[in-house]
Order: sequence, then C-alpha cells, then structure tokens
Amino acid sequence: MKKTLLVTTAALLATGSLADVNIGNPMGMTGPIPDLVAPMAAAVDLAAKNINDQGGMFADGQALNVVRADSACDPAAAIDAVTKLINVNGVTAIVGPVCSGPAIAQAESVSIPAGVLTISVSASSPALTMMEDGTDLVFRTTASDAYQGVALAELAMANDITDIAVSYANDDYNAAISEVFVQAYEGMGGTITANEAHEPNKASYRSEVATLGNTSENLALFSYYGSGGITLMRNALETSAFTNFIGADGMLSDELIEQIGAENLTNATFTTAASDSSTPPYAAWKAIADEAGVPASDPFVPNSYDAMFMMALAIEAAGSDDREGLSEHLRAISSAPGELIYPGQWAEAKAILAAGGDINYEGGAGNQDFDKNGDVAGNFSKSVIVNGAWAAELIQ
Repeated sequence: MKKTLLVTTAALLATGSLADVNIGNPMGMTGPIPDLVAPMAAAVDLAAKNINDQGGMFADGQALNVVRADSACDPAAAIDAVTKLINVNGVTAIVGPVCSGPAIAQAESVSIPAGVLTISVSASSPALTMMEDGTDLVFRTTASDAYQGVALAELAMANDITDIAVSYANDDYNAAISEVFVQAYEGMGGTITANEAHEPNKASYRSEVATLGNTSENLALFSYYGSGGITLMRNALETSAFTNFIGADGMLSDELIEQIGAENLTNATFTTAASDSSTPPYAAWKAIADEAGVPASDPFVPNSYDAMFMMALAIEAAGSDDREGLSEHLRAISSAPGELIYPGQWAEAKAILAAGGDINYEGGAGNQDFDKNGDVAGNFSKSVIVNGAWAAELIQ
C-alpha cells in the first residue's frame, strides 16, 4: 500500500495534476515502531477518503491529497521529509510526524520557520509543550506525557508496587515520560531504586539488566519495542532479574508477544492514550473504521483520523489552501460554540461552514479542544495479557 501511494503521488506531481488540496503526512513507516504506525497511516487515508467521497474540498469539490513521506521516527529523516513536503511538494500543512523527537526537530528546523501548521498524531513528549514557539503552529491530537507519566505512577502504586527500577531509552519521548513518571511516583511515596538510561539498538542489554536487577523485582521500561525494548525485556526475563514490568505505549505491540511469548508477559502492564468507547463520537468513528477494516481502538489510530479530518476542516473554514492564519481556523472548528460534528460527517460540516455557521468537531480520540499550547486533554488505558493477547481497560 505504501509503495502504491508513493508511486501515485510521484506520477501526479510529474503530470501537474496534484493541484487540489495537499496535506503532508510524514509517518514513521520504517524505524522502531512500523507495526504501530501502519494502522495510523490507514486512518489518515480513511479521513481523506471520507472527505473526497462526500464532495471534496470547497465549492468546486477539489480533491484532498495525502502526500506521504517516511520520517522513520528519526529527527534527521523527519527534517529531510518535511523539507521536501513543504518546499518541493508545496503542501499546505503537515499531519505528523508520529514520534516526539522527529516532531520537535522538524517543527523547530522546518515547519515553524516556513509558517506551516503542524498537527502531530501521537508525539506526546512534554517538550513539545515547552517549545513555546509563540507562533501557534504546533498542535497534537494526543495528550502530553505530562499526564500519562502521572497515570502510570498512579497505576504502579495502585498495584502495590512501592519500589521500582527505571530504564529509559535515550531519546526525546522515552526520556521525557520517564522523568515525569519518576517525579510523580516519588511524590506518591514510591522508591526509585535505580534510574538508568540505555542506548537504543544494542545487541544486548545484559549489563544494564544486571545493574538494575540488583535493586528491585519491578522494572519500569520506557523504550520503543523495535529499537531495544524487546531485547532488554528478553534479557531481563532470561536472567530472572525482574518479576513485574510496567511501561508506556512505546512497548505496546503484538510484536512483543510474538518475540517474547504471551506466557512470559502475564506480569506486564503498559499504558497508552485511549478513547472513551462509550461516547457518541467514538461510536461514529468505530462504525467508519470497522467498515474500512481499520482497527478502531489501536493506539493513536483515532487520533490520526481526527488530525487529518480537523486539518481539512480548518482549510475548508479558511476558504482556501493558503498556509497563513490556518491555526485560527483549526481552533475555531474544534471547540464551542458550534454544531457538533463527528467523524465522517464531512458533508454536514461543509454545508454549515458554507452557510456561515460554526462547527465543533469531537473525534474518536475524544474532545479536541486545544489549550494555548496546542495540547489536548486525554484518556489513558492499561493493557495486560488476556488469553494470549493484549486487552485494554480505560483508566478511570
């Protein structure tokens, strides 16, 4: 699917027919978490399809084109990808990247200087909030790890884990959420017995495990599963260094089950951003996703749909695909006052905007009211192994 999209985009560019509304979509199609990213990309494409199937953009029905690039969850790759999307492909706005380091790097180096609006679908590092660029050009549809780290600390204490060792990958996302977790956990009376960084992509972490394993039977592991997390966890299990494991969404993957075995993960719990499945917007999203074969509840999948749908709504509200002033329209279409719009309701939203009315989009990922920093509040779930597979439960 990825190859077909890239070929199609290149062909359209060559013929000059990609002259409708173009949104850049740098996604980590390769790198440490490709299995997580694939359904997220499918959700982005689904949003564009829903829009094009319901009349497209503006009064003349221009097509909405997703111009995809591979940011590989790597800052340098993201800078290159977004530079090309903006300067060569001429996109109006950016939806992505997925990882925090690349999202920050491209924003600081490329999209902010170019005056291009960015909505990340899953970059959750608190550092994104602290950029303080003052331009109102960086938004995200998932909650900051300033909240998830606290939720994980509360979960650990609720499970009577009163002491724990911490290992975190030396990257923007994992280092940031680890720091939030440690501060919150200690503030709740928990004891951090060791707190060590590990470098990604090592062949073995036996020395790191040996150091950490002498301090506690519990390990908080903050890592991407594909760039060291699985290896570190395997080494910990091989040496019986730890009994219990907790962590965040970088480790939440079916590949972890395939590599480690579900029977060895019965004492593992991982948190992730989640949707409240009891809400009408989620029901609307799930119906669309189920029909298209997109996994509605997978991590950051509804967030990805919401980001693309809202970016298109902002452009529609602006009345043109000009880059300037787009963030003002993004804030307007995603908050009260206005008629409620749910996932898939493009025709309804388009008619309201054309008549001069206001809309308030609420998505499958939850309420998308942005604060002054472009952040949203969010829900989190905890996932454990049940009958050989991950089973998620919303954290109340």
